[in-house]
Amino acid sequence: MDSTPRNDVTELLVAWSNGNQAARDQLMGVVYDELHRLARRYMRRESPGHTLQTSALLNEAFLRLVDQKNVQWQNRAHFFGIAAQMMRRILVDYARSRNYAKRGGGARALSLDEALVVSDARNEEVVNVHEALERLTEFDSRKGQIVELRFFGGLSIEETAEILGVSPGTVMRDWTLAKAWLHRELSSVAPES
Repeated sequence: MDSTPRNDVTELLVAWSNGNQAARDQLMGVVYDELHRLARRYMRRESPGHTLQTSALLNEAFLRLVDQKNVQWQNRAHFFGIAAQMMRRILVDYARSRNYAKRGGGARALSLDEALVVSDARNEEVVNVHEALERLTEFDSRKGQIVELRFFGGLSIEETAEILGVSPGTVMRDWTLAKAWLHRELSSVAPES
């Protein structure tokens, strides 16, 4: 995520926060490739045959970002952190709707061949990770933010520290503890074989 000069992005974000719609449009052109890489990273974690495509995830996140009002963008890292959070929530909403449909909620009947293409276990896994992250955030909001920014946002230790206003050492310690906490939580909900 370092291909765009930080100052250019930050200047455009500040101008957008001050109501400059031309700056918003220019910003989106500048960061599009980085947002696409972020969306592609999310989709690589999804199961093969996932029915949501990278471009659809990017477009939905893009629309949500453009629709943001009253956001005081701090810097480039803050922007990409919010973008990562939006993409994760889009995938969670998608997984939940798939699980709802799987249980008969307004879904059309599928042939056996069509049903085999979709991985219900993967949808459930996405929801489980999201719910565990929500519990972590309730328990310790900074650790939840660090997971959001590092794992889902792909931000570096330094970028995460900059957004949160803490030292890189604090981010490293919290990141280690958060991973252990999430591992324990997700292990407790893992299906038994």
